[in-house]
Amino acid sequence: MDSLQTIKQRFGIIGNNVVLNRAIEKAIQVAPTDISVLVVGESGVGKEFIPKIIHNQSARKHNNYIAVNCGAIPEGTIDSELFGHEKGAFTGATQTRKGYFEVADGGTIFLDEVGELPLSTQVRLLRILESGEFMKVGSSELQKKNVRVVAATNGKLMEAVEKGQFREDLYYRLNTIQIDIPPLRERKEDINLLFRKFASDFANKYRMPHIELSPDAQNYIANYPWPGNIRQLRNFAEQVSVVEKERVISLEKIMELLPNNSTMLTVTKKSKDGGSSDFMERELLFKVLLDMKKDLNDLRALTLDLIKHKDVDDFNGNTQELIQRVYQEQEEPEEDFVPSQYNLVPTKSTPITPNTPSYQQPQYDYSNDVYDVSPIEEPESLSLQDNEKEMIKLALEKHRGKRKMAADELGISERTLYRKIKQYHL
Repeated sequence: MDSLQTIKQRFGIIGNNVVLNRAIEKAIQVAPTDISVLVVGESGVGKEFIPKIIHNQSARKHNNYIAVNCGAIPEGTIDSELFGHEKGAFTGATQTRKGYFEVADGGTIFLDEVGELPLSTQVRLLRILESGEFMKVGSSELQKKNVRVVAATNGKLMEAVEKGQFREDLYYRLNTIQIDIPPLRERKEDINLLFRKFASDFANKYRMPHIELSPDAQNYIANYPWPGNIRQLRNFAEQVSVVEKERVISLEKIMELLPNNSTMLTVTKKSKDGGSSDFMERELLFKVLLDMKKDLNDLRALTLDLIKHKDVDDFNGNTQELIQRVYQEQEEPEEDFVPSQYNLVPTKSTPITPNTPSYQQPQYDYSNDVYDVSPIEEPESLSLQDNEKEMIKLALEKHRGKRKMAADELGISERTLYRKIKQYHL
């Protein structure tokens, strides 16, 4: 087994932080075993070198090592990517494909951002961790592979478990050994070492003189929070190496290039509280849907009041307010909205007044009519699976159980229809 310094030199790890050294030592210790490992650390701290060390120091080092970013694979295709699929399993599956777990047989697979896996995929992953068994998408044949799983996450999985976004049994199965990677702000003694290494690399890459920092500038970057961790420091070193003409960088220049600490801490806090772009997008969609629902309720109330009354004089203040709210943004009245004899919406040229009726009252006795003003029923479910199941049932009923004709009606193969029937127990 290689020593700590040998491992650092081989993988280009710079720093003498105690927590970092302990993380590398744990990786070396668990490498000869098949224990599942969970690597925890913020984005940009360099979590990817831990699974490489584990794979390199294990008996699996001569077999495949595959790194998978679970957050970058769409939810609809992630099962196919991880476990493979059979020909005809879904639209576009023109041939049989091996998944990552099948290709990595005998080796190691690294699941980065494992917290982004959908719940259905988490069930499959738990089965592999327990017994090494899985089935391809669209297949009924059980396969068994020998794969070591190392997972990583930049968030707290226990919070996701409490919210029901991550399976608790899978969490404890992955977290047999947890290795924590410290953020850069907790490795102040390593910041200047990393900066000099990056500056040297970029000087060689771009064939320019090596840059240096003044003592004050070195102290400043050592106490800077670095919310982007090593990735941000590397990009900053590249920026300074390329942009600055002076090869000795002063404190004033560093302060110009780096935002102040308070601003960065504020941004970091907001991102940790869940202020992501996806969250903001969902909030905006919810707001639009609520506004639409409110407008629909206003229209229902207005229509009901118009039906109950026969004269504009009977309109109460609320009804007139509803008319203004619903129709004030229309630049021109829509002539084809209702027939002329039922023109209930006043035009701009004829404002609502007690002495000027703005519509023609049809000569019809409404006293004996019964109106259904019950709320409009909405679909019970918007689930794609539920809708798919219902369409399959309708197609089978239409063609009296003839699967070939039902498959043609649905635009799928007969084999796929048979698999769906078994899946939904039809």
